[in-house]
Amino acid sequence: MKTWTKILLYTLCTAFALIVVLPFLMMILGSVKNARESALFGLDLPTEYAWDNYGKVLSKASVIRGFLNTIFISLATVILTDIAAAMAAFVIQRRPGRASRVSYYLLLVGLVMPVSIIPTIKLMMSLGIHNSYSGLILYFTAVNLSFAVFLIAGFMGSVPKELDEAAIVEGSSYTRLFFKIILPLLKTVIVTNTIITVLAVWDDFFGPFYLVSNSKKWTIVMSMYTFVSQYQTNWGLVFAFMMLMILPMLLMYFFLQRFIIEGITAGSVKG
Repeated sequence: MKTWTKILLYTLCTAFALIVVLPFLMMILGSVKNARESALFGLDLPTEYAWDNYGKVLSKASVIRGFLNTIFISLATVILTDIAAAMAAFVIQRRPGRASRVSYYLLLVGLVMPVSIIPTIKLMMSLGIHNSYSGLILYFTAVNLSFAVFLIAGFMGSVPKELDEAAIVEGSSYTRLFFKIILPLLKTVIVTNTIITVLAVWDDFFGPFYLVSNSKKWTIVMSMYTFVSQYQTNWGLVFAFMMLMILPMLLMYFFLQRFIIEGITAGSVKG
């Protein structure tokens, strides 16, 4: 690669990095500024650090409740999505045929087809799960299931079929074969899917906005939405809330990012 091409490439990469880093830095600094200084949206250091912004945010009952609701919904969604996707991928890979291919392609349609909110609301109302935790969990599971099947099915192709035959010969049932032998081998890709699913649930706004009207069941994103409208005159508090909201996801991604790379590359290469 020529020198001028490298310089241009590095310049573009630096520019794109600054586009991401500078607003994030402004948010970090703004979270410890008072109302007047934070409203300037500057990158200068605060004259006096207002660490109590975080305490004021955490003192709100709606904030703590939003965190707990999001954690509960995320965990339930992850469990359902991982198990359902792994089972579907197991059948698709182990029983090749027209039915499996059609099922797989129908699931992949979910990757490109947008969610239709009005039919979803009507369906939930008819089932009696609208405005409930179970309805929101099933909604997130359905939304994230297509990508999960696509990811795990690709990885499943790397698991030798001889393991199935040996287990069946030894008298193992298909249920025992799946949970005792196959599922542990999918640890890397399941961790990858877990991270992606948690990020999707944590950041989603439209699902809780349309499907849950009870404020006690709102996720952290909805709590953030109401908090901004209530405290928009004090951006120090708003920035502090934003930092608290994204900090768990940043820590999770920082410590588990290698699983994302390993899981996606393994599925694409081995599948």
